[in-house]
Amino acid sequence: MRVAVVWNHNRTGVINRFGQPCPEGYPTGKIVESVVAALQEVGHETLLLEGDKYLLAALEQWLPPDPRTRPSGMVFNYTEGIQGEHRYTHVPAMLEMAGVPYTGSSPLGHGVMQDKVITKRLIRDSGVPTPNFRVMRRGTESTDDLRFPLIVKPRLEDSSLGLQLIHEPAQLRHAVEMVAAQYVQDALVEEYIEGREVAVALLGNEELEVLPLVELDFGDRETRLFSWDEKIMSVAAPPPICPAQIDDGLATALRNISVATFRACQCRDFARIDLRINRSGEPFVLEINPMPGLGTGSFFALAAENAGISYSNLINRIIDVAHTRYFGVGTRQML
Repeated sequence: MRVAVVWNHNRTGVINRFGQPCPEGYPTGKIVESVVAALQEVGHETLLLEGDKYLLAALEQWLPPDPRTRPSGMVFNYTEGIQGEHRYTHVPAMLEMAGVPYTGSSPLGHGVMQDKVITKRLIRDSGVPTPNFRVMRRGTESTDDLRFPLIVKPRLEDSSLGLQLIHEPAQLRHAVEMVAAQYVQDALVEEYIEGREVAVALLGNEELEVLPLVELDFGDRETRLFSWDEKIMSVAAPPPICPAQIDDGLATALRNISVATFRACQCRDFARIDLRINRSGEPFVLEINPMPGLGTGSFFALAAENAGISYSNLINRIIDVAHTRYFGVGTRQML
């Protein structure tokens, strides 16, 4: 089957340079090369394309309509957007309009999950525990019953961009003003959960497979965080432990909470849920990532490996579950 792998590598394919640019770096070529190689390994014909204004014209040439009025291939979507608001929704919306099937969540799902405040409200309404929070623009708003220390971060960004840990009310205004000035958006202010951090990878749709849990080993770090500043300064990331050494009862609770989060946020095909477990053993969902890292050394790949799923198998499972969602059959029948 033909699979176009769509990503963002440069920012030139736009009409105007207008709107908030994507602040984080795009996935490395090495990651995308690994995805392409995995697809080719099982016989898919691949093409690597930019997720920009030229995308639909390129797809029309490479994925012409099937005589049976059925798309002749699909897109492996790995885009983060170029500029503007809710960037993760842009390519999925283009593909929806053009009638091209693709992997991953819909524009609605990406929009919900990129907005951390909407995510938290949805999962809380579904009975999923998440840290208490407020939305602020100035930092002078009332914190009500929020308990310090607090995490302050941009409402719409990921990869720990702009994340700050503050211990005193006097620090709050400056932290919120920094988010508003640098990212031109509200700040999410939430209680900091001191404790263990666990990532849960999920794969599927109607039937969800929860892969082995991955824990970040913060060791003797004074602050159990890994910020964007540390990432760009090449500070060593906390090593992952998989499977996480968690008792059966808590592990079951983490899996159930993750599945509930996936469902509440309109997620599709695959995602990673990040949670904290406080010192009393209570779990809290921090956020959901519908476009998690898929490199060979990623948490997702590590969890899959511990489940007996090779990297190549993982990438092709993602294509397979998306194809089944659209057409009721897996991709093996299409090769």
